[in-house]
Amino acid sequence: MVTFDDQFRHQLRELFIWRRDVRRFRTDPLPDGALERLIDIACLSPSVGLSQPWRFVIVQDAARRSAVVEDYKACNADALASYSGERATQYATLKLSGLAEAPGHLAVFADKASDIGHGLGRMTMTETIEYSVVAAICSMWLAARAEGFGLGWVSILNPARIHAILDVPESWRFIGYFCIGYPQAEFDRPELERANWEYRRPPTEFTIRR
Repeated sequence: MVTFDDQFRHQLRELFIWRRDVRRFRTDPLPDGALERLIDIACLSPSVGLSQPWRFVIVQDAARRSAVVEDYKACNADALASYSGERATQYATLKLSGLAEAPGHLAVFADKASDIGHGLGRMTMTETIEYSVVAAICSMWLAARAEGFGLGWVSILNPARIHAILDVPESWRFIGYFCIGYPQAEFDRPELERANWEYRRPPTEFTIRR
């Protein structure tokens, strides 16, 4: 049986603290095999009924990357238009993606049509397929930080357009698009907190007892 001591638990907590959603990347290339290692770690995650529904698309083609960037720009303009006044001014100053700089681009999908796992555990909660993929992403995020990489989740995208750009099966549900690379700087506080967009609240605000 593997055991973990207090020093390991302390380091693990530090890893959680220093994991950040990175938007500011250096352009240095990733080492050979880096994305494959992160995907390997992601695939160690739990999944409902051992369904392993995650599907990873490493986006290398320049034309596809450019199309993703253009989709982001369009969606970001729409998002900006949804705010007004001081909040709109603040939103316009935020850097919300590292698509132009990050050397690694990775799209992650959930294959809802897969028969792996034979449907176990998802009769009443079919969304556990997506939950399983998000759990894999969290594992990958921590693994990236442990290797000194930054990972940024770009959610300001149109799922249907990303489907078309990447030419993936219709049964795959788009979960997230990720920029991966070396961060320009490292912080133990979220960028949106540092920019005074929002602040990190204590666990007591989200915990109830029954």
